[in-house]
Amino acid sequence: MTDVDSSEVPVQLTDKQWQQRLSPEAYHICREKGTEAPFSGLYDQHFAQGTYVCHCCGLDLFASTSKFNAGCGWPSFDAEVALGQINQHSDYSHGMVRTEVTCSRCDAHLGHVFDDGPTATGLRYCINSVALDFKA
Repeated sequence: MTDVDSSEVPVQLTDKQWQQRLSPEAYHICREKGTEAPFSGLYDQHFAQGTYVCHCCGLDLFASTSKFNAGCGWPSFDAEVALGQINQHSDYSHGMVRTEVTCSRCDAHLGHVFDDGPTATGLRYCINSVALDFKA
């Protein structure tokens, strides 16, 4: 048996299996591309040291050192924890052109990334708290 990096193993479940595993709010946001109300999420003003992981599959997504307060009402980060953890997709919904970000392992909708960030990366990953868990 060979060692397999669990971060490279895709998590593929049926809609029914996701509904059984996730709260109704998490299912709506992560699987149906919803969004939580601004300033309502657990991690908007959370600044402890650790790693933010995908709520659906546990993949490491963001280091706390990349988090900043953008004042937009959602947790904001300027970089993913490692290249390849997050996929980007064009999003033309709601009469806008945006870049959606999803978990590379389970395809959970996380939020969007914008090129108006205040740090050297110039990026602002605007992420739904419910799409995240935190590991200290």
